[in-house]
Amino acid sequence: MSLSETKSQEPIAGQFLTFFIAGEEYATTILKIREVVEFDTITVVPNTPAWIRGVINLRGSVLPVVDLAVKFGLPPSSISKFSCVVVAEVGCGDVFMTMGMLADSVSQVIEFTAKDVEEPPPFGTRVKIEYLRGMGRMGKKFCQILDIDKVLSADEFLAATDTIECAQSSDAPPSDQQV
Repeated sequence: MSLSETKSQEPIAGQFLTFFIAGEEYATTILKIREVVEFDTITVVPNTPAWIRGVINLRGSVLPVVDLAVKFGLPPSSISKFSCVVVAEVGCGDVFMTMGMLADSVSQVIEFTAKDVEEPPPFGTRVKIEYLRGMGRMGKKFCQILDIDKVLSADEFLAATDTIECAQSSDAPPSDQQV
């Protein structure tokens, strides 16, 4: 299988949004990005995995926000005036979800051709190798191209949601049943 025919069946070439997390530049296909919003108030949700930073109100809808730094095994992202939420639509099979990724800053939209993208090394990256689609050549450096459907796995998120619901139902007071 060539790099331009990755497991996610999307072409590796095209336009990508680049953003920074913990000093490293990452990219994801622009086709998955709905918008970028300024970081504002976030509501922490109890009993969620550490990588779920909380939820934000996006025009009246609840949007879960993932701290990719934590997901990649780093300390939580520090909030600055450049912090933002990259809103992406992710899918797994027939399940599609809109989720946000906390980013230190957004950098640019860049065009990668198949020649600009190399296979990720099997070592030395902060990111699990299965999260990477490739390494995009940007002059003398590379940015890590993320497979956003795997990074923000709908299955993983739904499993976390099920765990939360189970914990909440076991903490609930007994119902008013007559014996």
